[in-house]
Amino acid sequence: MFAGFYAGRRVLVTGHTGFKGAWLCLWLRRLGAEVHGFSLPPPTQPNLYELLPPETFASETRGDVRQAEAVVAVVRQVRPEVVFHMAAQALVRRSYAEPLETFQTNALGTAHLLEAVRMCGQRCITVVVTSDKCYENREWVYAYRENDPLGGHDVYSMSKAAAELVARAWYRSFFRPDPRLGPVVTARAGNVIGGGDYAPDRIVPDCVRALLEGRPIPVRRPRAVRPWQHVLECLSGYLWLAARLAETAPDSPLIGPFNFGPDPTAQQPVQVLVETLLRHWPGQWVDASDPAAPHEATLLSLAIEKAAALLGWRPVWTFARAVEETVRWYRRRHVDGHTDMAGFSLEQIAAYEADAHRLGLAWARTP
Repeated sequence: MFAGFYAGRRVLVTGHTGFKGAWLCLWLRRLGAEVHGFSLPPPTQPNLYELLPPETFASETRGDVRQAEAVVAVVRQVRPEVVFHMAAQALVRRSYAEPLETFQTNALGTAHLLEAVRMCGQRCITVVVTSDKCYENREWVYAYRENDPLGGHDVYSMSKAAAELVARAWYRSFFRPDPRLGPVVTARAGNVIGGGDYAPDRIVPDCVRALLEGRPIPVRRPRAVRPWQHVLECLSGYLWLAARLAETAPDSPLIGPFNFGPDPTAQQPVQVLVETLLRHWPGQWVDASDPAAPHEATLLSLAIEKAAALLGWRPVWTFARAVEETVRWYRRRHVDGHTDMAGFSLEQIAAYEADAHRLGLAWARTP
């Protein structure tokens, strides 16, 4: 997988205790990488990180990306060949309650990470993970392309747009002119689902909590349309992008932003997501719309032609399969009481890899 690029490589993952970060670390270890983590403690209880075997990590450092000295120290210690910067305040609604924390973590934290790599003179590939919400959302039916304007109505979205601008400016000002340093790129994913997410105010964790408690699922915005994708979809994009960057020139078209979103058929209303989930885990939902709730976008979709053209990347699982695999994970842990959820997660990764191989995707081809 990924042309064998990760075998034996030192990889630093910031935010490794989070939902996406934990999945990425599990996959990196499967690929033979030497995985190092830098993060605050897990943001929820339960969480996916607590299920990972200790041998997943060569080292772990508890720290906050808002503290520049701590970020410099971990980069100096690890000397990474690849960095996946995923540490973030990742919730739209929380950004209304904690706007400064959100901006400092997402925008200033990105600057701290890039400055640490620069100060240490560390030649590495840096992938800064942002969000599909970094675009100036005009509530139109067209999918957003990488060269569309950045913006954001809420602080979370704005902070992700700011992280994009930080990454671009640091690369142009410091990384591209310095032959000691490597490429910096940004990656924007859709609305990610998958086992192990327990965040508040996210629809799949809300569904799981309600179903386990035997109550109807409260759905705040049933008609809001989102680009739903399984977590392994965007992670495969991040991994392949970094692998392809290994031999790029400073002016390569691969150095820049990339969307890793689902097939257009996966752009579905929240109500459809919930009803699809309930086919695999019977229950009910109720409309919990609140006209006084903080603003959230109603319509959002991502164009993925750039990733297809330059990377040969495209989604593997359909919307229905993504929902099914997500439900299987939660039911296996919380209904069946399965004790080896890391092993089950690795089985899902293996199934995803096999499906990508059958589709002939570039990152899953046999050399």
